[in-house]
Amino acid sequence: MKPHFHKVPVQQQSSFSVRHDVQPNFGKIWHYHPELELHYVIKGEGVRFIGDNVSNFSAGEIILLGENLPHTWRCKEEYFAPGSALEVQAVVIQFLPECLGRHLLNMPESYLIPRLFEKAKKGILLSGKAREQVAALMLSAVDATNIDRLILLLSIFKILTETEEYSIIASAHAFYKSNESETMRLNKIYSHTLSNYNKPITLKEIASLSNLSVTSFCRYFKLLTRKTYYDFLVEIRISMACRFLVEDRVPINMVCFECGFNNVSNFYRHFKKVTGLTPSGYKRKYLKN
Repeated sequence: MKPHFHKVPVQQQSSFSVRHDVQPNFGKIWHYHPELELHYVIKGEGVRFIGDNVSNFSAGEIILLGENLPHTWRCKEEYFAPGSALEVQAVVIQFLPECLGRHLLNMPESYLIPRLFEKAKKGILLSGKAREQVAALMLSAVDATNIDRLILLLSIFKILTETEEYSIIASAHAFYKSNESETMRLNKIYSHTLSNYNKPITLKEIASLSNLSVTSFCRYFKLLTRKTYYDFLVEIRISMACRFLVEDRVPINMVCFECGFNNVSNFYRHFKKVTGLTPSGYKRKYLKN
């Protein structure tokens, strides 16, 4: 699935971009770019889409995205409410694979860097001590200048290439190339699903947004995402359920109906299929961690 092409702004007299974003939300457009992206969420929460993966995000998360890997961080609906005082913060480093020179990647001492970039094509989620170290370096990079910027980037590369504290996010076939009209159509489908996941959504309803028949829509969505729309909707609902469980504001059986499932047994079955755990097991694991 191919999203909207995004032209990364070029920072004057810089080989790579570093910025500290403070804004109402992360936007809604699913996009990609040839630059790799290291994304550190300082403040904010919601659901992220990376390649063919749908998961929750919250403050403290650091992800390395490979070149042309589609992504978006979709904040909770409260962030888009008129007059909302909520805001997000993130430090974002974007760089082309050869930003420090083509010869660097060919040096015997840096053989791990191209391997890192290859792994990043599926998205890398950092954890543990590595995440803490990279977070500190990224914050320092925001105000760094001249050679200090290069040293910080290389220090980040060193941690990323050597750590085993990470998990892969998307599959090997994370996106499908499409045109701009398909991008807009998919964004409309995603937006409608995220706004109405807790209500019944029929295939006829969602197909009408795409100006397609139900049969054509099912074929179209499966071709672009390699999953059925129903599977996608279940993933969204389970992601929301995980957030409800973590926030611990309503009983587990009520989470079922808050997230759009019509009965508890159906909810438990889908939850275990997606996460590998029961809702109560997921909650216990989160509290323990």
